[in-house]
Amino acid sequence: MPHRTAWLLLSLLFVAAHSSGAESKPNVLFLFADDMRADAIGALGHPVVKTPTLDSLVQRGFTFQNAYCFGSHSPAVCSPSRNMLLSGRTYFRFKGLATADQPNFAGSFKAAGYETYHHGKRGNTAIALQKVFDHDKYLEDDQAERRSGETGKEIVDPAIEFLKARKTDKPFCMYLAFANPHDPRGASEKHLKLYDRKSIPLPKNFKPYHPFNNGELLVRDEQLAPWPRTENAVRRHLHEYYAAISGLDEQMGRLLVALKELKLDQNTLVIFSADHGLAIGSHGLFGKQSLYEHSMKAPLIVAGPGVPKGNTQAFAYLHDIFPTACDLSGIEIPKGLDGVSQKAVINGENKQKRDIIFTAYRDVQRSVREGDWKLILYPKINKVQLFNLKDDPDELTDLSDDPKHGEKRHALFDRLKTQKALYADNSPLVAEKPEKAEVDEKFFKVPPVKKK
Repeated sequence: MPHRTAWLLLSLLFVAAHSSGAESKPNVLFLFADDMRADAIGALGHPVVKTPTLDSLVQRGFTFQNAYCFGSHSPAVCSPSRNMLLSGRTYFRFKGLATADQPNFAGSFKAAGYETYHHGKRGNTAIALQKVFDHDKYLEDDQAERRSGETGKEIVDPAIEFLKARKTDKPFCMYLAFANPHDPRGASEKHLKLYDRKSIPLPKNFKPYHPFNNGELLVRDEQLAPWPRTENAVRRHLHEYYAAISGLDEQMGRLLVALKELKLDQNTLVIFSADHGLAIGSHGLFGKQSLYEHSMKAPLIVAGPGVPKGNTQAFAYLHDIFPTACDLSGIEIPKGLDGVSQKAVINGENKQKRDIIFTAYRDVQRSVREGDWKLILYPKINKVQLFNLKDDPDELTDLSDDPKHGEKRHALFDRLKTQKALYADNSPLVAEKPEKAEVDEKFFKVPPVKKK
């Protein structure tokens, strides 16, 4: 009898421990915006934009203020960004699109016992990686959704219904890849009225033209406004952009309220980010096809169980989100990723996990950032820019020709070459026959873009 009693006690302890482990796994709600600048959040100091939902995440969570998209091999920067996000690897590791035969976001969470759910825009997405999700849904028409005046509702409504209808004890991992605030921006009158267009401040680095040929000045995004860029045109676009962000913020707020009503909020890890930033008048640009801070930086906020309040200047990539989410959820991080877990930064155990940020855009731009210093290289025209981001966060003062900073310029160029080798980037850094760098009004006389 004593032996039977001891065996029964051990069995109960095993079941209790197993149940405790299952319950301790947090749900994961990953909210991913499209074309949203890192600075377009009220609680992070933006003087105009209204984002109460995101503000609340910032206030109770942990914010990375130096999170970057690694770059792109295509003008559609969103496509490689999503591939890198879900695969944890840089785009130099795969040809075209990432495949599902390697470790990936949905696969790792499914293997750990999660019910996985994806809903997002149909175009420019990592299709193979998204098919791994248990529930894989797409917007019927990205453009129609953006023009609807209800940015994000078409994704949030079924997400709420899914959460209400769940019958399983499994934790969920939900990845919602919104189509906003990407153009066309059909924000509602309600959200447009939140802003006085005339009083919207211009970017500090507003310019009528980009001052030289960066290799991608005539891409579709750059044709959304005429040249020279005017203050009125930029304010109109910013007005619609901020209104679309406020609309999306409201819909995400509805989802977080539903989480609370379902008593899921206390055990749900919420991550908010975006595929990259956007110019909208900065440096005379409108798109994301540049390596300036406004285009490659993205917001990154983490909130939920075990996540302290705070923020960091530590460097991070968007493809760090996959291993970080695994780590925060108690899931083993797959080997062979370019992404690294930022959990130790969030917990305050490390100040930073990366000391360098390298970004790349097609074969026309490369950049490297170390500390406050950043070098951008334009290999087609043999030009470099050097910025001190501490003194010049808007990248207005190019120090590359200043003899006082010659040593820094050479050191960063060497760093850039090392990073290229690390990521198997074989693109040349110098052109034997450089293209013309100068631009003038004739350069910008192109047929108008066809609006979708």
